[in-house]
Parts: sequence; C-alpha cells; structure tokens
Amino acid sequence: MARTKTVYRCEGCGADAPQWSGRCPACGEWNSLVESLTGEATSRPAGGARVARLSVARPLGEVDPVEWAPRPVGVDEFDRVLSGGLVPGSVTLLGGEPGIGKSTLVLQALASLADRAERVLYISGEEAAQQVRLRAERLGALQPTLWFVAETRLDEILRHIDDVAPSVVVIDSIQTVSDPTVASAAGSVTQVRECSARLVQEAKARGVAVVLVGHVTKEGELAGPRVLEHLVDTVLSFSGERHHALRLLRAVKHRFGSTDELGLFEMTGSGLIGLPDPSRLFLADRRPGVAGSVVVPTMEGHRPLLVELQALVTGEVPGSPRRSAQGLDPGRLAFLLAVLEQRAGLPLGHSDVYALAVGGVKVVEPASDLAIALAVASAQLDRAVPADWVLIGEVGLGGELRQVAQTDRRLSEAARLGFTRALVPPSAPDGPEGLDLVRVSTVAEAIELIPSRSQHRFRPGPVATTG
Repeated sequence: MARTKTVYRCEGCGADAPQWSGRCPACGEWNSLVESLTGEATSRPAGGARVARLSVARPLGEVDPVEWAPRPVGVDEFDRVLSGGLVPGSVTLLGGEPGIGKSTLVLQALASLADRAERVLYISGEEAAQQVRLRAERLGALQPTLWFVAETRLDEILRHIDDVAPSVVVIDSIQTVSDPTVASAAGSVTQVRECSARLVQEAKARGVAVVLVGHVTKEGELAGPRVLEHLVDTVLSFSGERHHALRLLRAVKHRFGSTDELGLFEMTGSGLIGLPDPSRLFLADRRPGVAGSVVVPTMEGHRPLLVELQALVTGEVPGSPRRSAQGLDPGRLAFLLAVLEQRAGLPLGHSDVYALAVGGVKVVEPASDLAIALAVASAQLDRAVPADWVLIGEVGLGGELRQVAQTDRRLSEAARLGFTRALVPPSAPDGPEGLDLVRVSTVAEAIELIPSRSQHRFRPGPVATTG
C-alpha cells in the first residue's frame, strides 16, 4: 500500500519544499516551485523479512572489462568524442539548442549502425513517422534494421524495446516521455527525473546503449533537474552558430573516457559531414595582405585548430566608443585594448573597435591574447601582418607575454599547414623544422615587428584551398 502526499518541487534543482513560496529554498530560483504528488510507502515486510537478493558481490578483478567495451558507431567525429563509441548498457544525454541538428546527428548515427546489420530503435515523442521518414530519405538513412516508433508513454517505450530487441535506442526527447504512475505533466522535473532513472536501470539490466536527446534552457544549460546529469554516464553538448554551417560536439561528462576531445561537423543539405581537417576550412577564404587579419593556433581539448581573427578600428567618434566582440570574450578584448593603449601607446580610447573569430568558432582562451592584440594594432596602424605568421601568447597587465599550454602541438599544426614564422613568448619550447620562431617579450616588441607598407611584399597565404 502507498499513499500520496503533496509537495512543492523546484523545476530548477528538483528540491522539495513542504509549502509553496516565491523562491526555492535550495537554489534561490524565483517562481520555480510547482505542486507535485509523490508516493510514500506505508507498508514494509513484516517481522523484518528480507527481500530477494538482486545482486552478488564479487572481487573487482573478476569483472570482465571487455563486456562493456566501446562499440564504434561509424560516424568518426561522434566516435572520437565518445573515446571509441557507445558502450552497451550506457546512457548518453545529448543536449543542444533547438534546430542545431541533434535529431540529424542521432539519425545518422543509427543509420550507420543499421548499415552494419545492427538492430536499432529510434523513439520520437516530437515528430510523426512521416516526418522522420522524409529526413531519413534526405540523409540516405533508410535501412531495414532501423526501427522507428512515435511514443511518449514510458511503459509502451519499454514494451517496444522488448519487441525489437535493439542494441542501441534513441529517445528524442526525454522531456516528452511520461510515466502514467507519476502524477505530473510530461517535461516536469518529476517526470524527467523518474523516467530517466527508470531508463538508466533498464539500460544496465538489458545491456542496451540508450541515447537521450535533451532540451536546453535559454542560458544554454540542460533543461530538467540537475540530478539528470548525475544519473547518465555521458553528457554531450552539440553547439554551433545558427547562421554558420559549423557544429561542435563536446563531452561535458564521460565515464568511459576523456572529456577533452572535440568533434567537428559541417551542416549541409545532405546532413552532417565530419571535418577531419577543420583548419583548412577555417582558412580557405582568407585574404592575405589585409590589415587586421591574423591567424592563431587554438586548442579544443587535445585538438589544435588554426583560426583567423579579424579586427577593425575606426577613427575617433563622438561619445562613448563601441567595442564589439563576436566569437571572442568581450571582457578579454576590453582588457587587451587597455594594455595596448597604456603599454604600447596606441590611441584607442576614442575609436570604435570590432573584433571577431571567423567561421563561427569561439576563441576564448588566453593563448589568443597576442593574436587579438596584433590584429587590433594592425588595423589601427594599417599595417598587414604577413600571411605566413601565426601568433601565440598570453598577455599580462604589464604588456608582457607569457607561455601557454600545449605550445608544441599548436606549432606542429601551423607547420603542417605551411606557416613559416611564429611569434611566441621567450619561454616557449622549440618549434618543428621549417617553422622559424621569433621570441618577443612584450606586446610593444611584437607590434614593432609588423612590416610597414613600404617593407611589406605580398605573399600568398599558406592555405588557399580546402584541399
């Protein structure tokens, strides 16, 4: 026997409160407490009776590690982020903004598995079968072992898993799934938490890899209770700019491998295409010899990327000058402008400054400080940085340059793409053969190295095509 009682549960953190108030006592979120019914057990085994044993302890050395080894999905960039593929019995949560391509990504992954004759099941709570069929045709994802059902009831979902017996299940999305035994609306904190916990239990018991597609809030965080991220084994973030074709897949949490890998895709009319060499894509349309354009080797996890940064400085403007940063940290840009004015003598206090990272990628690490500073200085002085230079270094308040992590990998990527000179801090390690390192101590010294118009001779950039 069980009876229900009324509690007020926070939609932000999932904490319970005995009565409603305007603010959650746990996380401080306003107007987030909603009424919810919860079951309370009223009977227990009489006489201290024991329930049946469901698990047996054994020495850890006797556990077979191969049983849950990763199985490749067949989408290279997806497998890269998952450290080899999906693990049987694991639960993966994939989050991203609406329209970014989450459904396209999971459908392509299932089609790749089905192409190897694996039985896979796609469960959608948001789209009808005809809609998914049309997308599958466009992606070339129609496979005989790719099964589909439109369902939102948890008990029916489990029945379909029993009937199909798939190796991988995708549920799109977890916010649409509801358990009829839980007195709450679909998408509520209670439903998301209870349904996710049940699916995790079923995945472990059946040895089926489950992928849950999740919504995100306007702040970019996964919707639902925070406990959802603790329940699952892997949390993936799929992001990108809506007006750019670039898509980035990152692992925020991964119990079976590293979270330092990055998957890169290009969204096309025929679906997502992996980018094994994204640096060439970012630099393909670069115009050499233009003031304000520089190249910086950034790191995304263990993966080096060469990205073009651009800056534009206008003449003196009345009133407060404007500072615009796209794909860059606005606070970092303001800090570097102050250093350039105070330590290098550039008059920027009354000029509008625009800076951006080309291609829709975000560059926020301190290693890009020197590149941003020289892009602004190049635009202000109307002196182009040579097209075969790359710039690496963190800038301090005194204008000094400091070494950054993984400099050797950044330099190796620059040399591979044909760059011949790198401006680096004095303590940077030696570079690869064919790449000349110029060690500079301050931003002012680096600016002095930019050739004037009379000294500059046009040389085409080292990367001109996508290859």
